[in-house]
Amino acid sequence: MTLAERLRIALDQGHARDSDLMLSDTRDPRVDGNIILAPAAVLVAITDRPEPGLILTQRSEKLRKHPGQIAFPGGRVDAGDADEIAGALREAHEEIGLPPHLAQIVGTSDRYHTYTGFDIVPVLAVIPPDLPLLAQESEVADWFELPLSFALDPANRSRHAVEFDGIVRHYYEIMWQGRRIWGVTAAILANLSHRLGHDRFAA
Repeated sequence: MTLAERLRIALDQGHARDSDLMLSDTRDPRVDGNIILAPAAVLVAITDRPEPGLILTQRSEKLRKHPGQIAFPGGRVDAGDADEIAGALREAHEEIGLPPHLAQIVGTSDRYHTYTGFDIVPVLAVIPPDLPLLAQESEVADWFELPLSFALDPANRSRHAVEFDGIVRHYYEIMWQGRRIWGVTAAILANLSHRLGHDRFAA
């Protein structure tokens, strides 16, 4: 059975197992109610290795929003995108040069609503290892690959709280080789860990 097939089965089982998964500890009450959120999508690109990896980017320090933070490739879904999957693939191609035709789509995970007003759909895909990816300098300072098992292991994730703009926000944090993965990215990984199980995909 291929990695994509194992992931797809685990994702389907995870969605069937839980109907009320808490989407995020960082959810802000101001995005609830009747506020219309902007559609967005990120690509959870998993490398097809004996020990699968996960591709993440480091945002440029020149960006106005979230400069320097670790993120999945992705962004706002444009009107010209057929759906969230198309939007995630387009953004990954623009940001790190990932060819869309090389991404084997597994499925989508739980939507994540951000306090900044986005409705993010994580799109899981398996990609070949060692692609010659290239960061688009205006948006991405760097990209890197970490072991998927490390990213999904609850033991590597800590929970914190901070008061921001009068509201206490909870967030997750993952440290890997001096890189701080937190906020939206860490929360999506926490949800994915719950859906997939962190130790199911090693050879």
